[in-house]
Amino acid sequence: MSDMMVRKHARLGAGVAAVMAFAGFVLPACSSGTKAIPVEAETPITVTVATVVMADVADTFEAGGVVQARTTATIMARILAPVREVRVVPGDRVRAGQVLIVLDGRDLAAQARSAAAATLAADQGVTAAASEQHAADAALALARATHERIAGLHAKRSATAQELDDATGALRAAEARAAGTVALAHAAVSGVDSARAASEAAATTASFALITAPFEGVVSEKMVEPGNMAAPGTPLMRVEDTRGFRLDVRVDESRIGQIAPGAIVPVSLDSGTGGAATTLSGTVAEIGRAVDADARAFLVKITLPETMGLRSGTFGRAHFSGHARRALTVPANALVHRGQVTSVLVVEKEIARVRLVRVSGTEVLAGLSEGDVVIVAAPPSVTDGSRVVAGGR
Repeated sequence: MSDMMVRKHARLGAGVAAVMAFAGFVLPACSSGTKAIPVEAETPITVTVATVVMADVADTFEAGGVVQARTTATIMARILAPVREVRVVPGDRVRAGQVLIVLDGRDLAAQARSAAAATLAADQGVTAAASEQHAADAALALARATHERIAGLHAKRSATAQELDDATGALRAAEARAAGTVALAHAAVSGVDSARAASEAAATTASFALITAPFEGVVSEKMVEPGNMAAPGTPLMRVEDTRGFRLDVRVDESRIGQIAPGAIVPVSLDSGTGGAATTLSGTVAEIGRAVDADARAFLVKITLPETMGLRSGTFGRAHFSGHARRALTVPANALVHRGQVTSVLVVEKEIARVRLVRVSGTEVLAGLSEGDVVIVAAPPSVTDGSRVVAGGR
């Protein structure tokens, strides 16, 4: 063995000896302090326990969707005309009957005035026809009196046959004229009715130039600007009734049988600012009968309660309860969540033991067996290995 190796082994031996000497010095010092207390000598901590049991668990599932106003109106034009004014912008609150858009309806207004003038002329025609009828009635009365007088004289042979024939002809002419004036009066009245209907139609058409809000709400979208040409059937604006909202979700065809109209459904709405979601209780109002052929899903409309801050476009989730089934359950306040790890404190021979579990809500998927006793709302002083005593269940 070389001198270098000898010296190296000598240094290692000296180091080991020094460590053993230091340990011999420290261990007696530690043993002279406070002695470790055996587990059996600890004072038991009183805890509340519960037993893991089989229970009925509802098969829950959720579906996502978007919040919408219960009533949404798409404003369209009923005439072909240029847009003169757009008096509101998205976000404006409007009242029922408020003018939203003004179209160029000057030609329609002119037609309405012309129809109104025609109605006035028809009214005057009725007056003239009535005057003609009165005159014809007076002439008929005179012709009848004359005929009666000539007929009496003819009977007394004081009037010739020619005079009687003239009186009879005059009577017949007066009767015909009276009948004609009655027909003209009726025609004049009918003309007035027709003119008034035409005037009302023209006025109604002219009113289409002013597009108004159908109900009180909020303008959600504007799709037209002044100068654009508005055409019948082309959307110009959308107005939402903010007095009620609903959540529209699509549910898979295999689960639609577990949902019924009128059912109360928990709904969670995203805050949109990264904060906690808002939880509401909605009511299933409608289940679409037509299935989406591509997604194999039904549209379910859930009515939301009146709550401040609801807005269209907010994403929400509806939580549905399916058929109940038997499953192993544990109280929610017995679970301890640390990041992605979930554990419980199990009581084994009056000793608390930490046990990792896998759960879905309060349903135990792995880590516990039926009959295991767990600590509920464990005090901070209870850790793995602590002595415990059950103080309640």
